[in-house]
Parts: sequence; C-alpha cells; structure tokens
Amino acid sequence: MEVGGNLDATIDSLLNVEKQMRLVGDVAGTKKAVTDILQLCFEARAWKTLNDQIVLLSKRRGQLKQAVTAIVQQAMQYIDETPDIETKIEMIQTLNSVSVGKIYVEIERARLIKKLAKIKEEQGLIAEAADLMQEIAVETFSAMAKTEKIAFILEQVRLCLDRQDYVRAQILSRKISHRVFEIDTSEGKKKPKEDENVVEEAPIDIPSLPELKRVYYELMIRYYLHSNDYLEICRSYKAIYEIPSVKENPTQWIPVLRKICWYLVLSPHAPMQSSLLNSTLEDKNLSEISHFRLLLKQLITMEVIQWTALWNTFKDEFENEKNMLGGALGDKAAEDLRQRVIEHNILVISKYYSRITLKRLAELLCFGIQEAEKHLSAMVVSKELVAKIDRPTGVVSFQTTKNSNDVLNSWAMNLEKLLELVGKSCHQVHKETMVHKAALKV
Repeated sequence: MEVGGNLDATIDSLLNVEKQMRLVGDVAGTKKAVTDILQLCFEARAWKTLNDQIVLLSKRRGQLKQAVTAIVQQAMQYIDETPDIETKIEMIQTLNSVSVGKIYVEIERARLIKKLAKIKEEQGLIAEAADLMQEIAVETFSAMAKTEKIAFILEQVRLCLDRQDYVRAQILSRKISHRVFEIDTSEGKKKPKEDENVVEEAPIDIPSLPELKRVYYELMIRYYLHSNDYLEICRSYKAIYEIPSVKENPTQWIPVLRKICWYLVLSPHAPMQSSLLNSTLEDKNLSEISHFRLLLKQLITMEVIQWTALWNTFKDEFENEKNMLGGALGDKAAEDLRQRVIEHNILVISKYYSRITLKRLAELLCFGIQEAEKHLSAMVVSKELVAKIDRPTGVVSFQTTKNSNDVLNSWAMNLEKLLELVGKSCHQVHKETMVHKAALKV
C-alpha cells in the first residue's frame, strides 16, 4: 500500500508539471512529463494504473499532438514486457482507443492492430484476426515505409486466404502493383521537401523487397489454385523464378522451373501460354531437367501425342512433385493434363484435315466415337476451334463458313489472277509469233 501511495503521489506531482508545461506550450517539457509518468508505472509494474494514465494523459484538455505521439510510442515498448496475454491485449486495446482517428499516430495504430491480430490468430480466431486487419488501409499512409505497407497488405491477404475469403483476398491483392517490386537503384535517397512528410524507417522484422515479392507470388499461387487458373499460377512461379536469390541457387530454381513446366502443360492453349512456352524452351537452365524439355517440345510439335506413352514416361515425375517446393499437383491436375493432351491432338488433326470422319477422328484420339464427339464439341463451345459435325454422314468439317463479302472478295481475286494469266499468255504467244516471222524473213 505504501508503494502504491508513493506512486500515486509522484504521479500527481508529475501531472501538475505536465499541466504547467502544456499550458505554456512547452513541447519538450510536456513530452518528458508524460513519458516519466509512464516509466514510473512500468517500473512499478502497475499495469492497470499505466492503462488509466495513458487514457487520462491523452484526453487532457488541449493536449499536444507531440505528447500523444510520445505516449503511444513509449507505451508500445512495454507491450512485450506484460506478464500475461490478457494484460497484453488490454494494453493494446487501450492504445488503440487512444490512437483511433488521429492521423499523427496512424502508423503506430497499424502496428498495434497487427500485434493484436497475431494474438487472435494464435488463439485460433482467424476470422476475428482478418476483420481486425481489414480495418486499416495502410495504402493511404504517406509516412509509412513502402516495405512495411506491402508486408501489412500481404498479411491481410494471407488471413483472408486462411479464412477462405477469396473475393476479399483478390481485392486486397490488387492494392499491390507488380511494378512496386522493381528496385530502382538510380534514385537514391532524396531529401524530403519542407511540405512533404518524412517517410519512417521500416521495423527490423519487415522483410526486404525481394523476399516480399516471393511472399506475394506464393500467396497469389494459393489464390489461383482455388480456381485452378493454371496459366496465372505459371506466371506467378515465373516471377519467383526471376528473383536473383532464387536464380542463383539451383536447389531453389530447379523445383520452381519444374512447376513452371507442369503448369505450362496444364494451361489451356492461348497466346500468353504459347509465348511463355517458347520463352521457357529458350531457357538454358532447362537442360538441367531434360525430361521437361522433351515434354514441352511435344506441345509445340504438330504431331498427335499418345496419352498412354506420355503418362508412362512422366508419371514418376508427376508423383515426385509432392516432395518438391510448392507441393503436389493433385488428382485434378492429372485429369486436366489428359484433357490438355486431347485438346492438343484435336488441334493437330484440324491443321492436317479439312474434313474427317468421326470414326477416323476417334481412332486417332484412341477413344470411342461418343467420347471423341464430346471433347470436340467442348472445344467448339469454348471457341478454341471452329468445326461442324454432320451426324447423319458422320463427317467433321474444320472449314470456316465464309460470309458473302469474303466470297465476293475471293471471286474478285480469282478473276484478277485469271486475267493476269491470260495477259501473260497473250504476251508469250505474240512474242513467239514475232520470233518466227523474223526467222522466215531471214
């Protein structure tokens, strides 16, 4: 009781000092008085008194902004020293209530919410942690370091993915531009102008920009795996592959390059897929995993692929992916791989045939007629291919229907070519006639 009495008396005297300094507008004196009060409470381990003094000091009439900032920053240093989790949560909530709505302590509030969300997550309250993080829009904080902003948004995305809120995860991920990960060394550190806010240094525990880039794309892979968007997964792995620290270490880039090859094969035929396929084939590192070079070459070669032979060749490699970085591909991927091979074969057949019977098509695809027709119809519906099936005759036509303008243009071109040939023939006949007349005169 005596210690408590001495503490209360000392605090009262310091409160009087703080009032005098505040009324005369002495910023340094006010800051020193409020920090001394907090320090006394901390040293006495009077946590309830500390919380009460934080609220009291911040709400005193005409309290200076610099003093409130000093209160929040000083008290944040004591959070990790709290004796139990309940005291820690209570202190964070107290500081949060003090800093809410105050722009000059918005960064401190964001860090407090991040600490509280981490505690909630450790307690298994994922949804509550995600809701807490979504309250803060750090992209509007001009004084926060770029890396800290990115790390905060990535934490928001991760928690949304953990609670399977994929729509909100996508919205939050769009706050980060891909160009933000490009490090421009030519800029250097510019001196801030008088009217500009000084950007704070990021805390020590915030990862570097290349590490954040990897975290970002790993989260994007998690998001795209939900919708089985193989092309975007491939592009995300490609971005990870381009990180210098990954590309310099074979133990890291080999698993990533394997994933790039697999997801390229699993991606539907499209211009972007074709471009990535050709650029990957030109990569010299692909020689380290020669099996995958053969796999990719089969996709660009206009030849029918035998599914059984392909699966027997790459089955072990496919199953071995579960031991690699990024995890297994899954049963759905095996089905989609077979589907991609079928689509490739149908496209190859459409290049070589203008008309083909369903029976012959089914033989080339190693299917029954009904299954071959089903896959062909699916490609026509998805507009990957133009084809018509004449069921009574059992004939498939890959020729596109021309409109009246195209027909007229083709006729006009044919007539022009015909007249040109007639003109050349007349010229040759006239030339031969003149040659023979000259020979007869001689």
